[in-house]
Amino acid sequence: MKQSEQLIKGFDAKQFQHDLISWFEQEQRILPWREDQDPYKVWVSEIMLQQTRVDTVIPYFHNFISKFPTIKHLAEADEEDVLKAWEGLGYYSRARNLQTAVKEVHETYGGIVPNTPQDISKLKGVGPYTTGAILSIAYGVPEPAVDGNVMRVFSRLLSIWDDIAKPKTRKLFEDVIRLVISNENPSFFNQGLMELGALICTPTSPSCLLCPVREHCRAFDEGVQDELPVKTKKKANRILHLAAVVLTDEQNRVLIHKRPEKGLLANLWEFPNAEVDTEMNLDQERLQMYVKEAYGAEVTIGDSFATIQHIFSHLTWKINVYEGKIMGSVQEDDKLKLVTFEELEKYALPVSHQNILKAYRSYE
Repeated sequence: MKQSEQLIKGFDAKQFQHDLISWFEQEQRILPWREDQDPYKVWVSEIMLQQTRVDTVIPYFHNFISKFPTIKHLAEADEEDVLKAWEGLGYYSRARNLQTAVKEVHETYGGIVPNTPQDISKLKGVGPYTTGAILSIAYGVPEPAVDGNVMRVFSRLLSIWDDIAKPKTRKLFEDVIRLVISNENPSFFNQGLMELGALICTPTSPSCLLCPVREHCRAFDEGVQDELPVKTKKKANRILHLAAVVLTDEQNRVLIHKRPEKGLLANLWEFPNAEVDTEMNLDQERLQMYVKEAYGAEVTIGDSFATIQHIFSHLTWKINVYEGKIMGSVQEDDKLKLVTFEELEKYALPVSHQNILKAYRSYE
């Protein structure tokens, strides 16, 4: 007998489905992507919701759909506009992958999001979770949608002590959910699990007394709900020290450059910056040399006016920020521009550099 079959032995799947779906029908939050079952909107929402809270996503979703209401609109959009609409959400590769995949749907599938696991999972940025979410919510296909929320819920329901940080454990949860998912209403089943994890079966201090499926929960029976799920801790973030400078010329235009096409924050615009050694107080000298070497610009570096910290999933940036003046001319190209502060609003900046801009405006 497979492990997934052993785990659900004695588990009343039918009653669980009924209790979960009934609760979801009554208690579900009103969210903009739930207004209809448009596969495109479901897709956009699920990509936005990766690593991001619901209340943060809602205004971004409204703005994004207003700008790119259909597959065709997003497929034909300029990447700069897409990144600008995504500005502040972080994990920008999600936006680039989404647009790449949407272009494929537009060109290969006639603008219709595929409705089979085989086709949809081939699209860039569409992993097993997003595949299951789109297929179940938009098309009513009984496909598991397993994320951290769902693994937490089921680790408690079935008292599963496997480490959820390991890929093989995710596969185990997918196997389990295939055995218990509602074939009649997989949309509300999967959304119910997501909602349960978000509102009731939370990472700490789960609201067990309010839980609609408490009678099915083995962890609650055993009093171990606070010990589950088992998850190994990530390594501590690496800290990278940077110095950045807001450089203006005689016309009060500001210098920005575009990041490389691949890697962290690809294709976003930012103020000139360089990595520095915190043991040596050479930020200003290094910046001046870096700007001359990288952009051929003679500059003077003034005072430091802010320190910005930005935390990524694997890395923390600590940025010491200076103001400076451009002394001569700058040879602009498609990756280096002098723009007015009004024009700067059109360019997509990472959150850290948006914060630099806010600090500079306060400093002025």
